[in-house]
Amino acid sequence: MMNLLVQLAEESYLRARIDAMFRGERINITENRAVLHVALRAPKCANIQVDGENMVPQVHAVLDKMIDFANRVRSGVWKGHTGKRMRNVVNIGIGGSDLGPVMAYEALRFYSEPSLTFRFVSNVDGNDFTESVRDLDPSETLFIVSSKTFTTLETMTNAHTARDWSLKGMRGDEKSVAKHFLAVSTNAKEVAKFGIDTANMFEFWDWVGGRYSMDSAIGLSTMVAIGPDNFRAMLSGFHQMDEHFRSAPFDKNLPVLMGLHAVWYTDFFGAQTIAVFPYENYMKRFPAYLQQLTMESNGKHVTLDGTPVDYQTGPIYWGEPGTNGQHSFYQLIHQGTRLVPCDLIAFAKALNPLGRHHDMLLANVLAQSEALAFGKSPEQVKAEGTPDWLVPHRVFEGNRPSNTILVDRLTPEALGKLVALYVIHRLLRLDYSSNCRAPVAAPPGSRFLE
Repeated sequence: MMNLLVQLAEESYLRARIDAMFRGERINITENRAVLHVALRAPKCANIQVDGENMVPQVHAVLDKMIDFANRVRSGVWKGHTGKRMRNVVNIGIGGSDLGPVMAYEALRFYSEPSLTFRFVSNVDGNDFTESVRDLDPSETLFIVSSKTFTTLETMTNAHTARDWSLKGMRGDEKSVAKHFLAVSTNAKEVAKFGIDTANMFEFWDWVGGRYSMDSAIGLSTMVAIGPDNFRAMLSGFHQMDEHFRSAPFDKNLPVLMGLHAVWYTDFFGAQTIAVFPYENYMKRFPAYLQQLTMESNGKHVTLDGTPVDYQTGPIYWGEPGTNGQHSFYQLIHQGTRLVPCDLIAFAKALNPLGRHHDMLLANVLAQSEALAFGKSPEQVKAEGTPDWLVPHRVFEGNRPSNTILVDRLTPEALGKLVALYVIHRLLRLDYSSNCRAPVAAPPGSRFLE
């Protein structure tokens, strides 16, 4: 069956599309843009072009500017309006300008500078801003406002509220804005109008979709938190997965295989959701990040040429960290009537070793992987001493699809690889509505891909 799925990828011209993306062609046909998030983590020696211009030097110029700024904040060289060093960093954005940075901060909190506090504001609900700054000192607080156009309704509403809050703490001195606010944007006019020095404006590009932008200047708060060296390590992880995707044959290509599995279960077996369960509490916001990553573009009802489709275009992604979910919704996955493919993510080594905790955590994730695959038969349940009347309630069939991803340790490089893996396989929703679909019809009697 795997051979047929690889055939599907080949007949959908996936290799040609991969090459076109890396060449900087305008494969985003609805916006007539290149899709070059891979340029954000390319080494300086790379040559990735858009309309004949190599984008890599621009990327590294912004990266160098980010490094300089992050070092000044972390070392205390950057001072606020009253001469105090910054101790609080508040990221204001929404969508990809929030979900990526907050996910990365939480995932890499182990590596974060302990003398700094980080908060994230996205919701236009005033409670979000109020609670985020309740215990902060305006004279020690720096705001990063992330909006490509600097006109996004939710972001700019929160940014102006932050401006008022900061000015109140500075006795209304407008000059203070330049010391306590910076922008991640492309609209210098609006940034200057807000009161931010355009020298403190960090650029990004229209060939980067917001949901792919956490390794651009949108990740400035991440770099301040974990430091430039760790941020570069994360970029290295991204790049390694990019190169694997570009060069590995399809039958050994991790993003391609995960993408094909998603097509198999959603389009051939009617799975409506895919669950992602990180067995690592630092990764608790990873499923929320994946929801935007996978669903914002794949929620379409037409093919690339605008033709309505007669198959599922994308599953719903959801999840919670293990082992919490085991005491919440795993029974439906094991014993219910809905097919829910699962990704189980675990790390072999603990960041905070604490007695038997990590051994128990790993035992749980491996037990869940085994139980999803093999289930428990009536004979096994009876052998445990279960009364006959109770046996049907404790049987679970198994043969439930899952991927178990085991990584050595949660490092910035490992996070980069994981995010890139999901970014890339999200792109592989293949348009196979034409002659590509018939040759890969599921054989009679097959149930799940082995």
